[in-house]
Amino acid sequence: MATIILIVHLMIAIALVASVLLQRSEGGALGIGGGGDGFMSSRGAGNMLTRTTAVLAAMFMTTSLVLGILASRGGSADSVLDRVIAPQELSDEDLPQVPAPLGSEFPTAPAAPEPAEPSVPRAE
Repeated sequence: MATIILIVHLMIAIALVASVLLQRSEGGALGIGGGGDGFMSSRGAGNMLTRTTAVLAAMFMTTSLVLGILASRGGSADSVLDRVIAPQELSDEDLPQVPAPLGSEFPTAPAAPEPAEPSVPRAE
């Protein structure tokens, strides 16, 4: 039951966002929109979008309340994290054998030769 209401709630939310974005901007608070011929520029279309937005907002609030009531009454006290099974401790014998990386057969790197004494030209 809660899953069906949640899916309806998400569809109403998407429709509500779309209906708000389709409406004509009124004031230019951001300096955009409101000018020229819009997508739905007649007064009747504005009233239809306003009513649609109000109906969708009422449905959104109703489904929100229903989901809240269902969560408080019918929800289980257990969390999803309570159902997670703890991993078992592995000993060294249980670990898979991994081959050594290439070049690891030399325990130490060869010593670098010491730099020669710097030759400084001497004034004669």
